[in-house]
Amino acid sequence: MTAVEGIVRARQSLPARIASRAGGGALRVFLILVALFWLMPTVGLLLSSLRSPADIASTGWWKTFADPSRFTFHNYASLLDNSTITNSLLSTITITVPATVLVVVIGSLAGYAFAWMDFPGRDWWFMVVVSLLVVPVQVALVPVAKLFGQIGIFETTADVIIFHVAFGLPFAIFLLRNFFAEIPRELLEAARLDGAGEIRLFTRVVMPLGGPAIASLGIFQFLWVWNDMLVALIFADSKHPPITVALQQQVRQFGNNIDVLAPGAFVSMVIPLAVFFAFQRQFVSGVMAGAVK
Repeated sequence: MTAVEGIVRARQSLPARIASRAGGGALRVFLILVALFWLMPTVGLLLSSLRSPADIASTGWWKTFADPSRFTFHNYASLLDNSTITNSLLSTITITVPATVLVVVIGSLAGYAFAWMDFPGRDWWFMVVVSLLVVPVQVALVPVAKLFGQIGIFETTADVIIFHVAFGLPFAIFLLRNFFAEIPRELLEAARLDGAGEIRLFTRVVMPLGGPAIASLGIFQFLWVWNDMLVALIFADSKHPPITVALQQQVRQFGNNIDVLAPGAFVSMVIPLAVFFAFQRQFVSGVMAGAVK
């Protein structure tokens, strides 16, 4: 080691020296351990859903490794026989899919308009959209509930979808506008010279280039709506609640109904996890591209 290297190393702080020595192997092992720790509740719920109610009540889920032969799929058969849970899954899909599609479509159109179309007050309107990002959902619950009650859509599937779309659009427009603004102007001008109008320019040029951001937005919106409980608890139809509310009602009404709760909670958790892991690269690349300009 030369004298210059020694001086540089001596001036480095302790965290910097630790970070420099933590090579790829050690860092990779640490990240794997963090991922396993993060997945532990999901694994525990999966193992609990494959155990009998008596085993769940008597021992912890980690005891199943000692006797794997006690696993059973009877809980999932009970889940399929429970009409409340199965109908709640259908209600969740009915709410989540339209709320996600509408946010993606409207957010894409608005993001393109704010990025590449000139209209009066464009920048001011975009500032209004950005300011809506800081509005908490809790602030709007009571006034929006009164509004929905006055127009006759309170406690319906439509009001839950409208609420999620309204609160999902500010982030969608902000994300996609920043992503679309990074598209080279020369590319759009070349398309216009070839005779492309705004609709064709949007569908043939902007949408394919904005695939990562659009995919990340769809994943984000899907996860938020699927896992939501607060909005569903207030606005959803009490006779056809989403899965989050249905599981909460099962706990309240049938506290020992663990043979239905465990598999129901796992199914409710594994679907958004599968969606996220399937499109995690698009999610990360889209969010980073839209957040950093």
